[in-house]
Amino acid sequence: MATDTSVPSPAAVVSPVADAPAAAAGPPKLSPRDKLILFVLCAAQFMVALDFSVLNVALPVLGADLGMSHTALQWAVTAFALPSGGFLLLFGRVGDLFGRRRLFLGGLALFGAASLLATFAWDPASFLAGRALQGVGAAAIVPTGMSLLTTTFPEGPQRDRALGISGTLLSLGFTVGMVLGGVLTDTLGWRSTMGLLTLFALIVLPLAPGLLPESRTPRRPRLDVPGAVTVTGGLLALIYALSTAAERGFGGTDVLVGLVAGVALLAAFGYVETRAAAPLVSLPMLRRRTVAWGNIGGLVTFSMMSTVVFVLTLYFQDVLDLSAFETGLVFGVQGVVSVFAGMRAPKVIGRFGPRRTLVGSLLGQGVFVAALLAIGEGAWSVWLATVAVAVASMFHLGAIVSYGVTVTSGVPDEEQGLATGLVTSTQQVGITIGIPLLGVLATTGDDTLTGTHTVLAIDAAIVLVTAALLARALLRRR
Repeated sequence: MATDTSVPSPAAVVSPVADAPAAAAGPPKLSPRDKLILFVLCAAQFMVALDFSVLNVALPVLGADLGMSHTALQWAVTAFALPSGGFLLLFGRVGDLFGRRRLFLGGLALFGAASLLATFAWDPASFLAGRALQGVGAAAIVPTGMSLLTTTFPEGPQRDRALGISGTLLSLGFTVGMVLGGVLTDTLGWRSTMGLLTLFALIVLPLAPGLLPESRTPRRPRLDVPGAVTVTGGLLALIYALSTAAERGFGGTDVLVGLVAGVALLAAFGYVETRAAAPLVSLPMLRRRTVAWGNIGGLVTFSMMSTVVFVLTLYFQDVLDLSAFETGLVFGVQGVVSVFAGMRAPKVIGRFGPRRTLVGSLLGQGVFVAALLAIGEGAWSVWLATVAVAVASMFHLGAIVSYGVTVTSGVPDEEQGLATGLVTSTQQVGITIGIPLLGVLATTGDDTLTGTHTVLAIDAAIVLVTAALLARALLRRR
C-alpha cells in the first residue's frame, strides 16, 4: 500500500480504546458463529504455541532414537524457530494483499503435513525437514490468524475479549507444552508429541473454510520484494545467531557473522522502506507511539518471561532436585493462573485502558520476578517460587493482551495485517531471543543458584525499566 494512504499520525487518530478507559462499554456479546470462529483461530494459535515447547523435554530420547548428537539436537528447536520467526512479516503482508483466509488455510495444511512427517521421521534429515516446514506453516498461521481475529471482531469490548482469550491460550500453550511433553514422552514416546500437533491440525482445518471470512486490502499493489528479502534475511540471521548462541555462546564465528548480517540487513530494510512505493512496513505506522512502544512492551514481556521459565526449570531440577513431573506441576499452577488472568484482562483494559494496563502489568511482572531473588536451597523455596512465578505470569498475561490491543487499536482493516504482523513478530522473536540473551548466564558457571539469581536480577531490571519508559511515552498528556 502506498504511503499516502497509510495510518495517520498519532495526533490525527484518537482511539477510545487506546487513549481512555472504556467506562461505558457493556459486556461483549458473541454470537454462536463468532464463538466458533474464535475457537478455530485460538486453537490454531494454541497449536503453534504448543509446538514451541512440547518437544523440549523429549530431546534426549529423540536424539538417541534418531542418532542425533547432543550438538545437533539444538537444530530440533532452531529448525522451527528460524522460519517461524523469519517469515512472519512477509506472510502478514502477503495475507493482506492476496487473502488472509487463503494463506491461513494453506499454513494449516502445511503445518499438519509437516507434523505428520516429523512424527514418522526415519532419520535426522527427515525430522529436521518436518520441523522446518512446521515453522513455515506457523509463520503463515500466526499473522493471518491474528489479522482475521482483529478484522472479524470490531474494536472495543469484543476485540478486547477475543485478544484476551487468544493471549491466554498463547501463553498457556507454551506452559502446557512443557507438561504434556514429559507425560507423552514417558508414556507414548517422543513421536506422540508431533502426532498431537497433527491431530490439532486435523481438527481445525475442516472447520475453518466454512467459518472464516476472506479479507484483504481493497487494492492489490505490488509486493515490496526488496523489503521482503532484507527483513526476512535479517530476521533469519538474527534468530539463527541467537539460537546458536544459546547452545555454544557468543564467541563462535557463525554466531558473530549471523549477528552482523542480521543487523546489516535490517538496517538495509529500513533504508529500502523509505524509498519503496508500496512498503512492506508502513513507516507512518511505526511512528505511532502506540505501535512502536506497544511492541517494545510486548517484546520485553515475552522475552523476559520465557527466560524466567527456562532458568527456573534448571533451578528446580539442579538445585532443589525436583523431578520433571514435579517441575511440571509448578508450571501447571502458572498455567491455571494464566487462564484466570486472560479471562480478567479484557475487563481490566475496559476499566483502565490498554496503555495503563500495559504499564501496570509490566510493573507487576518485574516486581514479582524480583521477588524470586529470595529463593535458595531450602524446600520452602518451592512454595515461594510457585507463588511468585504464578503472580508474575498473571501480570504477564495482562501485558500480552494489552499490548496487542494497544498496537492494533485505530488501525484500518486494510492495514491490520501490517499491525498484527508486527504484533506476532514481536511474540515469536521475544520467545526466541530471551533464553539466548540471558538464559545462557545460568548455564555457563558451576553454581546454578548463583547463575539463576544473576539472570533473575537482570530480567527484573529490564522489565521495570521498560515499564518506566512506557509510562513516560504512553501515559503523558498530549
